[in-house]
Amino acid sequence: MSEFKVSEVIDGDTFKVKNGWEWNNKKGDTVRPTGYDTPEENERGYGEARRKLSNLILNKTVDIKNVKTIDNYGRLVADVYYNGRNLADYFPEYKI
Repeated sequence: MSEFKVSEVIDGDTFKVKNGWEWNNKKGDTVRPTGYDTPEENERGYGEARRKLSNLILNKTVDIKNVKTIDNYGRLVADVYYNGRNLADYFPEYKI
């Protein structure tokens, strides 16, 4: 797809990109990386996973590739790379 600057981290596995994305005639700004699944709000480990993702990619550029779909929440589901590594590789404890 392309490179995008991360503007906001929502949780450990969801973030927003500046200027949004467009795919299959749909637009949005929220991305859900593939390959890992972190705890949801009010679950143990949520804060730690969110902080880890924020420290890693907030205000930095990520490469979005291999778009799978747009989920029921309007998030672009795709492989996400940071510094040439799949984002899921930074979260081995949550890999799926």
